[in-house]
Amino acid sequence: MPVTRVSRFGIVNAYLVEEDDGLTVVDTMLPRSAKAILAAAGGRPIRRIALTHAHGDHVGSLDALAAELPEAEVLISARDARLLAKDKTLGPEEPGKLRGSYPGTKTRPTREVAAGERIGSLEVVASPGHTPGHVAFFDTRDGTLYCGDAYSTLGGVATSAKLNPRFPLPAAATWHRPTALESARALRALEPTRLAPGHGKVVDSPAREMDAAIARGAG
Repeated sequence: MPVTRVSRFGIVNAYLVEEDDGLTVVDTMLPRSAKAILAAAGGRPIRRIALTHAHGDHVGSLDALAAELPEAEVLISARDARLLAKDKTLGPEEPGKLRGSYPGTKTRPTREVAAGERIGSLEVVASPGHTPGHVAFFDTRDGTLYCGDAYSTLGGVATSAKLNPRFPLPAAATWHRPTALESARALRALEPTRLAPGHGKVVDSPAREMDAAIARGAG
């Protein structure tokens, strides 16, 4: 299936995933992105807004979009739902400290999702590390992996486990890099046919580049 990518400044992405009943929006980019997302929908109904994590560049237009789409479901992991509500406390099993922007939103999720659940055709895949409750979405129809910030492709395919000098933002905002590396390996094991990241272009047949990114992250 074709992937509809909406980008702000060529840096931050949202995606529109076609389903039989309408569209699922994956992430909402920076503030003031709602009009671009709605325009990309082209009048097709948006049924769901699925969030990979609670960083400000992924939830920045959630409130504006939800205001335009009062019937749409809003979905995020239970762990990052706390961050969406500005609860930035870490549990005793969560080492390190949070990094990146957590502005929170007025919009509360209508459903908290966990690994193995389905959002239409998208399977929720736990991928913590960048944030404690980061998730990816795997399209079971065609193998597209909407990976949030577990990988980026701006400046080359990279994990968020190690700073990429050509685009350091994802790693600089990562909560726990060893966990992020394990999640990158778990996502690679899905054998995705297409990698659709939060930052950068969509990469087809990404296996070799994902392997190289994991090797750099482990080095």
